[in-house]
Amino acid sequence: MSYVKEERSLGELFSELTQEVQRLFRQEVDLAKLELSQKVSRMVRDVIFLVAGVAVGYAGFLALAAAAIIILGTFMPWWLSALIVTALLAGGSYALVRKGLDDMKRGDLAPRQTIETLKEDREWVKERM
Repeated sequence: MSYVKEERSLGELFSELTQEVQRLFRQEVDLAKLELSQKVSRMVRDVIFLVAGVAVGYAGFLALAAAAIIILGTFMPWWLSALIVTALLAGGSYALVRKGLDDMKRGDLAPRQTIETLKEDREWVKERM
């Protein structure tokens, strides 16, 4: 049984390598786009939490502050009841805003998966050369 050894020129090999690297690069760009869109979606969700926290804090301040101040005002001076209610509502609002900001800070926008595959691609190209 005889084997036919396929001889390809250096130009053909280089051309094939170039095409493979181009295809690989396009796939990496597509992966980066997908990964970034997922991270942006998560970031949008965190911003929604932040805005909701601020809105709830503001609405709560308006609605509850008036009622609580009136109730407490029957037992103590009006200024003191207003101060107590304001401090409590500000604390609740702060907690919601802090949660939104902390979640946003933990969000990592770097396309980690793409970075890892690019490292693998670099090694692959080195091996092929």
